[in-house]
Amino acid sequence: MERRAIEWSEAAWLNPPAAVLADGNDLLVTAREGSDFWRTTSYGFVHDDGHALLTDLPVDTAVEVGFVAAFEQLYDQAGLLIRVDEQTWIKAGIEFTDGVPQLGAVVTHGVSDWSMAPIPEWAGRAVTIRASRSGDALTLRARCEDGPWQMFRLATLAPDAVAAAGPFTCAPTRSGLTVRFTSFAVAAPDDSLHLD
Repeated sequence: MERRAIEWSEAAWLNPPAAVLADGNDLLVTAREGSDFWRTTSYGFVHDDGHALLTDLPVDTAVEVGFVAAFEQLYDQAGLLIRVDEQTWIKAGIEFTDGVPQLGAVVTHGVSDWSMAPIPEWAGRAVTIRASRSGDALTLRARCEDGPWQMFRLATLAPDAVAAAGPFTCAPTRSGLTVRFTSFAVAAPDDSLHLD
């Protein structure tokens, strides 16, 4: 499968955002205040009202989303959402917490978990998140600008699960977060867990 750009109009919104504006080939998405994806763990609440622009993600496919954002408030976030249903989903990308942007993922199978690592040097720069779906695995990678891909999570996703994927953003604590999404594409999955 050759890499193919996905037109924004080919995908459908899960929870439309406060505003969407086409700017050349980019898409400017403004999140609603209080929007998020989370299930139960530690916080005790369920949120399923984040914004995601989704298209089909069959097995043996990879999806990539590129974006730039000025994250300033606690839990500002954007990246790539992979969704089966309200209890089975994975969000991967950048989230602002502890005063810096963090690269991380929330993997949800009934309840959510959360892994993250600080990447202050990526602040305000172009980021691409890639998810490769192969067998029962979803391999998550990221890169800043044209830097090398780095794997940051290997998660399970049932081979028979009907999944969709695409860009997402949430603003749990404020209004006015606008994310510039710069690319959305599908391609063949990575052929190895460890890229040389």
